[in-house]
Amino acid sequence: MKAMQYTLDQLNRISKDAFVAALSGIFEHSPWVADTAAGMRPFASIDELHRKMSRVVETAGEARQLALINAHPELAGKAAVRGELTAESTREQSGAGLDQCTQEEFDHLQQLNAAYRDKFGFPFILAVRGYDRHGIIENFEARVKHNRADELRASLDQIYRIARFRLDDLLGG
Repeated sequence: MKAMQYTLDQLNRISKDAFVAALSGIFEHSPWVADTAAGMRPFASIDELHRKMSRVVETAGEARQLALINAHPELAGKAAVRGELTAESTREQSGAGLDQCTQEEFDHLQQLNAAYRDKFGFPFILAVRGYDRHGIIENFEARVKHNRADELRASLDQIYRIARFRLDDLLGG
């Protein structure tokens, strides 16, 4: 099911509750980002909306940032297997071919998910659009070797990329 599309003008004019409802899926399970951004309207462009929503996250503090990161599902993880992903995450993961992994690839992803979470305390995040499952695995293997500070930054940067893709989908950008 495709998400309802809006124009930027509509988002600038709708009620705060409608704005939050429309943008609640942009940042995974974190409507507080849209709630804060609602007070920053009007937005002159999708770029400005994205920049300001990302700034809300940047200034939220590490505890809220970690909560946002932890709101994301593992790639090809238990939530995907159980069919518990958001519509956005389901589209993104299946679009990258993660629903077509061989058993060996799936097992390797499970090992990488566990190693990454054990090392960093949060799930691996990658804006998978434009990647195939082989590229995702290569990226995963490289990033699990990084330090926590670098991965916290990389995770937020990937979340901002995901948010931009989702905004473009919503607003037809």
